[in-house]
Amino acid sequence: MKTGPSKLNRLLSSIIDYLGSGRLLAALGLLSGLVSPALAQPEAHLLWLLRDLPPLTTFEGPKKGQGVIDQLIPLLTAGMPQYQHTLMRVNRARGMQMLHEESFTCDPSLIWSKEREQWIAFSIPAFLAVSNGLVIRREDQSVLEPFISNGEVDLAALLASGRQKVGVIAERRYGQFLDTLLQQAPAGALTPHYGNDALGSLLQMQRLGRLQVVLGYWPEIRYQAHQENLADEQLEFYPVKGAGKYLPVYIGCSNTPQGRQAISEINQLLRTLPRERLAPLYADWLDPQRRKDYLEETRAFFERQATP
Repeated sequence: MKTGPSKLNRLLSSIIDYLGSGRLLAALGLLSGLVSPALAQPEAHLLWLLRDLPPLTTFEGPKKGQGVIDQLIPLLTAGMPQYQHTLMRVNRARGMQMLHEESFTCDPSLIWSKEREQWIAFSIPAFLAVSNGLVIRREDQSVLEPFISNGEVDLAALLASGRQKVGVIAERRYGQFLDTLLQQAPAGALTPHYGNDALGSLLQMQRLGRLQVVLGYWPEIRYQAHQENLADEQLEFYPVKGAGKYLPVYIGCSNTPQGRQAISEINQLLRTLPRERLAPLYADWLDPQRRKDYLEETRAFFERQATP
């Protein structure tokens, strides 16, 4: 049976007359008190920015979804049920722009820098990555020989010599030590490449002989080289003198009250996540001779981090 507007209005008026205004307000107050705060307040919407960055995130190919961040994100979102989580694929430039904005946004794969700390709230280290180094085709190894000592390349001397241009991904952060060297590089010493597939383009230039030296993460370069039909045996990787073997990777959120609160909660999760489970996720992407050293260094690093 349908109730018309006039009948409904008369019914409401009767209820008000019966209860009286005081009793009605008290009843409404009681009902509002019974409503759960979680229902009364909508969930905050946390946007996660993901870039195609093997071995951290892998959008396509045989290892799709097997990156370290691919497998870390579900652990983080499950541990933060107070938020509504959305994953968004972005390129590097768009991701940085969104972190600059007044938004509730987090990026799970950032390198810390003093400049970024002004507008990004950083977590404690999430995991370690192999530091950046120089990759060259084995047939071109001789061009680096004057700058190699104890298996490491003196990048500052190489850049100052002007003999070879070094291919880099434009606007990428390579860690504080390397970023400083790159900022001090003479004009024309670097070949920066923009675009969503900047590393792939640099490796193509290297394969064609238009560029001999590329700076980057060895696991990422190995993966990208396979996509370009380049075998490991064709390339040689050299660490950079002074850069250290490994580099901490952080989660960063927009530097807003919401972002800083999320980082506090993320830090609590990172302290409780099982390292024996996380470290092998990255180690699986390394060549066999580096895996054992990486696992040992990672265990020692996070043991030191946990020491008060």
